[in-house]
Amino acid sequence: MSDKMRFLRLACSFCLASALWLAGQDPAFARMVTRPVSWTQDGVRFDSVLVYDDSVSGHRPGLVMVPNWHGVNAIAIDKARMIAGHRYVILLTDVYGASVRPADDAQAQAAVKPLMADRALLRGRMARALAELRAQAASAPIDLSRLAAIGFCFGGTAVLDLARSGADLGAVVSFHGDLATDDPALARGIRASVLVMNGADDQWTMPDVPAFLREMGQTPTAWQFVAIGHAVHCFTETEATTPNGPCRYDAGAAEQSYALMRGWLATHLAGAPR
Repeated sequence: MSDKMRFLRLACSFCLASALWLAGQDPAFARMVTRPVSWTQDGVRFDSVLVYDDSVSGHRPGLVMVPNWHGVNAIAIDKARMIAGHRYVILLTDVYGASVRPADDAQAQAAVKPLMADRALLRGRMARALAELRAQAASAPIDLSRLAAIGFCFGGTAVLDLARSGADLGAVVSFHGDLATDDPALARGIRASVLVMNGADDQWTMPDVPAFLREMGQTPTAWQFVAIGHAVHCFTETEATTPNGPCRYDAGAAEQSYALMRGWLATHLAGAPR
């Protein structure tokens, strides 16, 4: 074999090895599954989305994820893909029903109103979503021993209510969610380890912090409340771009909160990837 042929063969081998390595390391090479998952509860159909990277092997933690009050849409799916990466399988959860897809803040406010008024209804819908995540383990790489829930804004409220319901979860993480509850005594039955992160300058949620801290003082599990300095409401929501608005994306706060989330899940879901 000529020196030229040996060089070309070596170069091709190097390129193949590099490509295989990148496929496992670079999100650009990921094979992200976004599979519809639907169910019916009390006569209402719910359309959710299962999200995970199919380019990596092995079972991984399963997360129920509830987006902000705009519900399941393209922005929420992109966010679920980003968070899932190679670490998690995410069930991006519809809690409104398939016929409700808010197009603006006014419609979103109308969508959340009945659920905020009937927290038992919200808890019931969240319990069903968790059951559906468990069911997906039959066809997706979910480790049923490592389950958690995460939520954003209204979704943060939803996952906190799931924790308050006594759901069998390893961890719950709320990002800039509403902290109020209809029944503070429910905290005594929390089984999940709870991480709550809100902006220190969030004019809507920070007034409820003292009552929330008293409530969480009753829970027997690990919990933590983090006030992120200089952040306001919506700090992880990339679409919240109004300058100096009370609901505003903050790249630094978002990065910090995602790192805290990953650390919390790695600690409280045994063996979860960092």
